[in-house]
Amino acid sequence: MKNNKIRGTAPLRRLKLGVLVLALGLSACADMSGVAPAQSSMRDPASLGLSTGSAAAPAVSAQWWLEFGDAQLDQLIAQALASNPSLKLAQARLARAQAMAGVARAATLPQVGGAMDLNRQKFSGNYIYPPPLGGAIYNSGDALLNASWELDFFGKNRAALDAAIGTARAAEADAQAARVLLASQVTRSYFQLARLNDQLAVGRRTLAQREETLAIVHDRFSAGLDTKLELRESEGGLPDARQQIEALQEQVALTRNALGALVGQPNAAQTITAPSLSAIKGIATTPVIPADLLGRRADIVAARWRVEASTKDVASAKAQFYPNINLAAFAGFSSLGFGQLFRSGSEQWNVGPALTLPIFEGGRLRANLRGKAADQDAAVESYNAAVIDAVRDVADQVASSQSIVRQQSEQRAAQAAAESAYEIAVQRYKAGLGNYLNVLTAETSVLGQRRLAVDLSARALDTQVALIRALGGGYEAGPVAQSGAGQVAGSTTAQK
Repeated sequence: MKNNKIRGTAPLRRLKLGVLVLALGLSACADMSGVAPAQSSMRDPASLGLSTGSAAAPAVSAQWWLEFGDAQLDQLIAQALASNPSLKLAQARLARAQAMAGVARAATLPQVGGAMDLNRQKFSGNYIYPPPLGGAIYNSGDALLNASWELDFFGKNRAALDAAIGTARAAEADAQAARVLLASQVTRSYFQLARLNDQLAVGRRTLAQREETLAIVHDRFSAGLDTKLELRESEGGLPDARQQIEALQEQVALTRNALGALVGQPNAAQTITAPSLSAIKGIATTPVIPADLLGRRADIVAARWRVEASTKDVASAKAQFYPNINLAAFAGFSSLGFGQLFRSGSEQWNVGPALTLPIFEGGRLRANLRGKAADQDAAVESYNAAVIDAVRDVADQVASSQSIVRQQSEQRAAQAAAESAYEIAVQRYKAGLGNYLNVLTAETSVLGQRRLAVDLSARALDTQVALIRALGGGYEAGPVAQSGAGQVAGSTTAQK
């Protein structure tokens, strides 16, 4: 009777001991206390002067370059968007980020696998197997179906999935930002080519004008009205004009090469018709900083999604301090002898939960959490730097566009006066009422104004493109990206 009592209490004691060990394990699991949370906070639009009372600006078309009315430019941008390696690289990074999100999603779902193992084995006669198994050779086989599912009570896998989705969204916005940047680079290079071609036209007019002047001086020298000094001064202007033309032709060649590289077809820009600034239509842009600027720019949206991803990484790192509970099961057949494998009696199965928890891991989890918190601070500060730079970028382009309009007005007046003074100087020189130095001085002023007119026209177009890019270049965030602002703000607040 006494022995029966002892036998009856032994399992109970073992159960109590197991509960005690589990309780001690739970109380001794890794501790995250003392690890400082992320310290940085995101800048809101109001702190940047982008309050709801800010001026509005019309939305930019996704194909804004069509408004310049240049079919050749449209074709170049279409080729660039189809062939540029940098854009394809951004698209490949997006595909990889989306694949990694799929990997993270798989961790939240049940896993099922199968295995079959067939063996021919000699069993030791001096081991645990008694005769007739010991010392004999037998065939054995296993056919099993395995299943497991981690019960994500503390949200580790879900947070990892959200982080992967945030990274994929950031890569998606990066790809759109690369598209906007590429289109603006092609357009600006094309306008630079137009500027150089117009400067070449000015250079050729300059050369022709100096040849005409040289003919006049030569006639006067032959008639004894001018000295050899005036003749040599006039002759010296021709090599100078030819050198300027050659320098401009070099820049044209280099610009064509750069344009071909952007398009992704090195020879594409060599055969295009030389563009002219006068044939390009300007785009009317509203010189204001819109209140919704941060949602218009793909680079800002990408930075915002990286903050979201880093916030979820912190949550996943915290969840690693808690126990993992897995449901595992298998069912199948096992037998000695292949012929018995799928017969009655060879069935086997197992099902049950498994609990694992960190007790002592040398500070690995705490170090990981500190690293993730630092990553979140870095993501937030990168976002802040991006939004500050975006506001500065728009403000710079607005200031430049307004200034260029005023400069063009003054330049036109100055050029008209210089052209008139040059005509008067030439007429006086022909009539013998003035010297050649007056002609050279007037000509220098005219040529400077002609070059300045071309440069200002090119700058006006270039600034329009830069302003369009600064305003987002027609990027429109999808519904998920738009809702990310509130998610990020809420997540960041929760970390404080």
